[in-house]
Amino acid sequence: MNVNNHRLRTWTEQRMIPIPQLFFQFYKELNMEDEEALIVMHLLAFHMEGNDFPTPNDLKKRLAMSDNDITSRLQRLMQKGFLEITRDVDAGGKLYEKYSVYPLWERIVQMIDMKEQQKTAATLRQEEGEIFRLFEEEMGRLLSPLELEKIGCWLDEDKHSPALIKEALKEAVFAGKMSIRYIDRILLEWKKKNITTPQAAQKQSEQFREKQTFNRTPARTAQQESQSTNKVPFYNWLEERE
Repeated sequence: MNVNNHRLRTWTEQRMIPIPQLFFQFYKELNMEDEEALIVMHLLAFHMEGNDFPTPNDLKKRLAMSDNDITSRLQRLMQKGFLEITRDVDAGGKLYEKYSVYPLWERIVQMIDMKEQQKTAATLRQEEGEIFRLFEEEMGRLLSPLELEKIGCWLDEDKHSPALIKEALKEAVFAGKMSIRYIDRILLEWKKKNITTPQAAQKQSEQFREKQTFNRTPARTAQQESQSTNKVPFYNWLEERE
């Protein structure tokens, strides 16, 4: 093996420096400058080498920056809340200081959470807007101000999910009782029964219909059988009692 190949093997077999991919995705959004990001990466490299508190002179040997620039950027990283100096005790009981980039990872996680919350809120707003459109579509007309206000109350005050309101609307359509009052009663009864998901609402309706079918009188005339063809019992929510 020639000298060049031996060097190449040495380089490729060195331990890789782990830098979370999220760091590259978010450091610009955190208003971190490229030079500051480079210092963070070198701090991670020094950590892997067993040096948790490299001096500005240590960093200068690897960076095309002056001592003052390195010191200034380290201070800015700490002022921005990306870097901190912590204290620890070694195996011999000796107190020492070290750089920690944990605050940076914490800020990135917070940013991810914030983006997820924004995405969820946007999806919810879209679903809520869809609710009003569905009601107008099923009723075949524009909603009155009172009806708009009532639907808004279901969402904002009662905290019913758009999915559950859609399920109540489906129940009203199935029963042929398209009124805000009827749907409000459905949602009220579901709330009393702690039904908060469309799946739970569907299950209760199915159980009711199965029970109604089972309790039908077995002896019926042909005319009665013909009249009941294609009829499925529905839950009359306006007759629900405490």
